[in-house]
Amino acid sequence: MDEELRKDIRKMALQNAFEHGGETKNKIILGKILGTKSDLRSKVKEIFPKISEIVTSVNQLSSEEQEKEIKENFPDILIPKEKIEEREGLPELKDAQQGKVITRFPPEPNGYPHIGHAKAAIINSEYAKMYGGKFILRMDDTNPETERMEYHAAIKVGLEWLGIEFDIVKSTSDDMELFYEKGNELINLDKAYVCTCKRESISKNRRERKACKCSTENIEKNNKNWEKMNKKFKPGDAIMRFRGDMKADNAVMRDPVLFRIIEGKHYTLGEKYRIWPSYDMAVAIEDSIDGITHAFRSKEFELRKELIDAILDALNMRKPTQGFFSRLEFKGMPISKRIIKPLIEEGKVSWYDDPRLPTLEALRRRGIKPEAIRKFIMSLGFTKANTLAPFDSLEAFNRKFVDADSIRLFMVNNAKKLTVQNLPMSSVEIPNHPINDMGKRKIEIDGNFYISGDDVQSIKEGTQIRLLGLGNVSIIKSGIELEGEFVKEGKITNISKIQWVPQKTAHRIKMLIPKTLFNGDKFNEDSLEELDVYTEPHYLQLKEGEEIQFVRFGYCRKDSQNQAIFTHK
Repeated sequence: MDEELRKDIRKMALQNAFEHGGETKNKIILGKILGTKSDLRSKVKEIFPKISEIVTSVNQLSSEEQEKEIKENFPDILIPKEKIEEREGLPELKDAQQGKVITRFPPEPNGYPHIGHAKAAIINSEYAKMYGGKFILRMDDTNPETERMEYHAAIKVGLEWLGIEFDIVKSTSDDMELFYEKGNELINLDKAYVCTCKRESISKNRRERKACKCSTENIEKNNKNWEKMNKKFKPGDAIMRFRGDMKADNAVMRDPVLFRIIEGKHYTLGEKYRIWPSYDMAVAIEDSIDGITHAFRSKEFELRKELIDAILDALNMRKPTQGFFSRLEFKGMPISKRIIKPLIEEGKVSWYDDPRLPTLEALRRRGIKPEAIRKFIMSLGFTKANTLAPFDSLEAFNRKFVDADSIRLFMVNNAKKLTVQNLPMSSVEIPNHPINDMGKRKIEIDGNFYISGDDVQSIKEGTQIRLLGLGNVSIIKSGIELEGEFVKEGKITNISKIQWVPQKTAHRIKMLIPKTLFNGDKFNEDSLEELDVYTEPHYLQLKEGEEIQFVRFGYCRKDSQNQAIFTHK
C-alpha cells in the first residue's frame, strides 16, 4: 500500500470516528475508500487488513487526540460544511427537447416509501414538468418473495401526499411475456445462456473472473435449458445469465443474472409465472419500450449503467440517457429496510409511521409538510456528492410553511398550581395567532391555574410575573404551590412572561418528542421522550393532524385527542 492511499484511509477513519463518538469500523472505511477509488475493488483482500490496522490505531486514540491529529494533518475536515441554500429549478438537460422528455419513477413495492424515494420521485417529476413532457410511475414488481400489496398501496399514498402526479401508471409485471420474448431472443443471439452451477461456484468464479462450463454450451442446449427453467428446474437449480465479460473490472459485467426461478405467490399475478427477470433486465427493457428519454437513479446504480446499455445494444433497442444523483439520508435516521425492520420486530420503534423514522408516513405524522420536502429536495440540487443532511435543514423549510397557519396554544409541562386572588374577570379572549387573523378563543378562568414547573423554580416571593394574555400577578407565596394577587396596574415590564392553563378545564395529553434514532451505529435508547402535559380545552376542537405552536415550546402536530407529536422548534 502506497503512502498516499494510507494517508487517505487514515483521514477517512479519523473523520468518521470524530463524527461518531470517537469510534469507527473497518467495514465502514472500506466502503468509503471503495466509493472514491473503484479501481481498488479487485484488491479488497490486500487492503482490508491495512484498513483494519489503521482503524484500530484511530480507535485507540481519545477524542482529544483524534481532534488534535485532524487539526495538524487534515484541517479541512473541521471546515464548516456549506449550508444548504434554497435554489430554484434543476440544471438543464443535455439534448433534451421541449415536449419530448419522458421520465419515470420505478419503486419496488418491498417496503414503505421514505425520504430517498421522495427525492427520486421529485427529481424525475420536476424534469418532466420542466420540459413539458411525461412522467411514468412504474411499480418494479418482479420479486414475489419480498413484494406485497401493502407496500404498493403505501407507495401510492405517499406519492399522492407529496402532490406528485403521473401521466401513466403501470407495473413492470404487466410485460412478463415481453421479457420472455427478449430472454429467448438473447439466447438465440448467443448473448445469454442458462447456468446450472451452484450459487457458491458462481460467486467464486465471478470473484476469480473465470467463466464456467455452462457458458460454453451451444444455443440449442441453452434453449432446452430455458424451457426446463419453466417446467422442470427448481428455484436455485438454474438461472439465465448475460454474456458480459468475466474479466471486466466492473463486477456487474461478469455474466450477471437476467432471469431466475421464484415460486413465491405474486401479489397481483398469483402463481401464473415462476421465472422472473432481474432488476437489470426489467429496467432495461421497460425504459426502452416506455420511451424513457432520461432515466435518473441514485448513484448506487451507476455501475449498472454499462450493463443496461449492453443489454439494449444486444437487442438492438433504443437506450435512454442515464443520470445519477446522491442518495439522501438524514443523520441518525437510516432509510435501510435491513435496519428499520428489526427495530419494529424488536419493539424499539412502534411502526413505519413512528415519528423518529425517515419514512413518508413518519414525516407526515411528525408534522412535516409535503411542500417543505419538495423545497428541501430541490434546494439540494442535482449532484452526486454524498447527502447526509442534518434534519434541521428540512425543519428550516417546514417552519416557513407551518408558522403562518399554526394556532398558538398554551401548554404546561411538570404542572404546578398557582392560585390568583382578586381576578377582575371570569374569562379572557386571546388571539389564535400573533400576526395573522385566525380569530380568538375564549378561556374561562376562576383564579386556579397550572403553570410550568420550570417557571416555578425562578419565581420568588415578593416578585411579579405576567400571565400571558391576562396580566401581572404579584407573588405572595412561593414553593410547590404558589399564591398571588392580580395587579390592576401592571406597569412593571421586565418580568417573567408565563404561560398558563386553567386547572378546571385543563386537558391532559401525552407529548411525544422524537430525537436522533442512532448515535453512529448504536441505537439511541432515549430517542423518544414522552411528557405528560396540560393544554387548553380548545385543543379538543382542533382536527386531528392540525399543526399547533405551543407557546415557548415549539411546533407540534395533533396526533389524537390525547396525544401530540413535537415537530420542531
